[in-house]
Amino acid sequence: MAAANVGGAFLGAVFGEVLEVVTDSIRKARKFKPQLEKLKSTLESITPTIQEIVKLNENLDRPKQETEKLIRLLRDAEELVHKCSKQKKWYSVKKIIRADDLIKLNESIKSYCTVVLQVQSARDGLEVLEVVNSIKTIVSGNEQVGGVFNRVKIDEIDGPCSVPDLREKTPGLDVPMKELRTELLKDDGMQVIVVSAPGGAGKTTLVKKLCADDQVKDKFRENIFFVTVSKTHDEMAIVRRIFQHKKCDVPTFQKEEAAIDDLERLLKSFGQKAILLVLDDVWSESLVQKFKFNLPNYRILVTSRYVFPHFGSGHKLKPLDDEAAMILFRSSVTPQDGEPYFFDENLAKKILRVCKGSPLALKVVGGLLCGEPAAVWQSKVKEWDRGVANFISATELLVCLQSSLDALDEEVKECYLDLGSFPEDQRIPITALIDMWMELYECVEDGLSAITKLHKLSNRNLVNLFIARKNASDDGYYNDHFVMQHDLLRELIIYQSMLEPVERTKRLIIDISGNKFPKWWSEKKTNPIHARLLSISTDETFSSCWYELNAPEVEVVVLNLRTTEYTLPNFMENMGKLKVLIVTNYGFLPAELSNFSILGSHSISNLKRIRLVHVSIPSFGVQMSNLQKISLVMCNVGQAFKNSNFQISDAFPNLLEFEIDYCNDLEELPVGLCDIVSLKKLSITNCHKLSTLPEEIRKLVNLEELRLASCTELSELPEMVTELSNLKLLDISECLSISELPTQVGKLRNLETLCMRGCSSCRLPESIIKLERLNEVKCDEETANEWEPYKLCLPKLKVEVLKEDINLNWLRKLHL
Repeated sequence: MAAANVGGAFLGAVFGEVLEVVTDSIRKARKFKPQLEKLKSTLESITPTIQEIVKLNENLDRPKQETEKLIRLLRDAEELVHKCSKQKKWYSVKKIIRADDLIKLNESIKSYCTVVLQVQSARDGLEVLEVVNSIKTIVSGNEQVGGVFNRVKIDEIDGPCSVPDLREKTPGLDVPMKELRTELLKDDGMQVIVVSAPGGAGKTTLVKKLCADDQVKDKFRENIFFVTVSKTHDEMAIVRRIFQHKKCDVPTFQKEEAAIDDLERLLKSFGQKAILLVLDDVWSESLVQKFKFNLPNYRILVTSRYVFPHFGSGHKLKPLDDEAAMILFRSSVTPQDGEPYFFDENLAKKILRVCKGSPLALKVVGGLLCGEPAAVWQSKVKEWDRGVANFISATELLVCLQSSLDALDEEVKECYLDLGSFPEDQRIPITALIDMWMELYECVEDGLSAITKLHKLSNRNLVNLFIARKNASDDGYYNDHFVMQHDLLRELIIYQSMLEPVERTKRLIIDISGNKFPKWWSEKKTNPIHARLLSISTDETFSSCWYELNAPEVEVVVLNLRTTEYTLPNFMENMGKLKVLIVTNYGFLPAELSNFSILGSHSISNLKRIRLVHVSIPSFGVQMSNLQKISLVMCNVGQAFKNSNFQISDAFPNLLEFEIDYCNDLEELPVGLCDIVSLKKLSITNCHKLSTLPEEIRKLVNLEELRLASCTELSELPEMVTELSNLKLLDISECLSISELPTQVGKLRNLETLCMRGCSSCRLPESIIKLERLNEVKCDEETANEWEPYKLCLPKLKVEVLKEDINLNWLRKLHL
């Protein structure tokens, strides 16, 4: 390219053309209006600077290499805008791609101007060159210095690390801002403060609001450095920006370590002055560690989609409440120069329900509806009521949410996408996820791999973990652990599952309202489905009349229901690879479950795990030879145990795990269960009517874990329990009626863990000293005192006192 073509005149011409094309296309390409308006706003914001570059380039009469990339970006913008204007048919995928391209292009222009080759810095450099040239002419005696210093006041120019202007409204942020300010201004506060939330939750807005606060500005004054980090960060670039911001000579860095060292020296030179470093949109905890220095009055404020546990609990930003959401939405649909063209309170409330309190969603949707008539509002609300696809595909929202998932490694991402199998706003038992993931992804037997994945997701603000007792999972017991999804991210999961044809999707998630099946299903317009996971949610009016479904590859079926009567679908009989069945009733009353006999079909003999929640089971009169685990939670089981025409051991001859939790009609354990000699884990918890255990329990010779926690009416452990020679764990926590352990408990030579929290009245027999392998007792403080005399005889023994740290916050989410 010739020098003239990269000079100021050419740049100015290109810039003017592009700005004119964008302005004209906003009127023509209404489907891309939000993205085009943002592009226009970016171009207008840098107009004065571009004009300055044009003028100075002409004065210097030389090519400027730093403008080449900007010219290419502007040409790309012009070409893309023309394509958007010409696109007449609004195919969903093409629209998403085009709109995504507009967003990325806008970000590239902004990044060029503010991060890599900042327009501000380029202008300053040009002005310095002009001054140098002027000085040269003075030395030569040819002309006087111009008025460049009178024209430019250096102190009035924003530096590279200046806090961005807060242009948008900030409803709902006053309380978190005050809490954050209190922590920030503490003299003995944490050096690193992390504000975390999912993408689009308003973290950056909150921090900009904080930095504009008078008390914060009064403390940190000119030493507030605001740096946008993003996913692909460069430590040396961050340091350079801080040096430039302080108008210091920028050292030449060969390595990142040298840059960090130089920054520390620079900050130390400030003496006792307070310093605030804001690192916005951080994706790596290790980056923050690098900027920690042993300096007085030095604070680092971080915004991230992740929770960084090393820096304390941090501040989790919550979704907006209805009042704040309405204020923000109304602001988003109001043009800058007047009142909304149309606004309807009832329609707005429906839109708020879709947006789930997400500031990003409210602003995106508000931008889509700004200036639109009533008909468009009504059409959009109707469209979103039918499904999530058109809402999530509002591209700026999709790109932001998608980036949270793209940052996950593939296996964790797959596990996260499985969470969409469960209904919105419902707690998901971690034990259910373990059952799924052990079969789908071959997680380790004790569930630790699944728990690790969930902690990764929690640390990335993709889920909320609810743990009733902090120490509950130390021995592999996760029944008191739950997880909840963020609503918009669940919508993204469902949206992604809809992008592929039904026949090829990995996970098929279906919501049925009334008896309205998806069109492809009711009209049988599909080939065999190859999904590995099938989730079907039905409401209170569903009649259990099923259409046939050909899904031979399904390995996990999740059925979410709300009716008092429910029939298992016959099409499950054709799922030869089915390994896991999870049936959960979210209605008020237990659901009568029928067609249970289908589970004994030879065609689904690979079934390994069954989890039934809040249902009534008429009978277990069906043989499932390969079943390894059955979990019954909040179920009516008394009738099934009493009325079964054949032994429960015949139904589950190879069962390894049996869990019964919160089954209030269980008064006695069926004797036949003790004939399942393959059983390794038996858990009967929170069954308050259970009063006795059969002596036949001695037959469970392979039993390794026996949990009886919170069975408050259980009066004793039968002496025959001591015949369980392979028992490694015994849990009788909160069994308030047990007054003593069996006399010959010392015969449990393989017992390693004994849990007896809340058993302070339980006497310990002398045979305790024979428990040579016992290395851990978990109990309350009073019970711990009873164990003191036995520690000398049991040198491996560790007595752990569990504090009453029950967290019942998750009960607010319990709808069963």
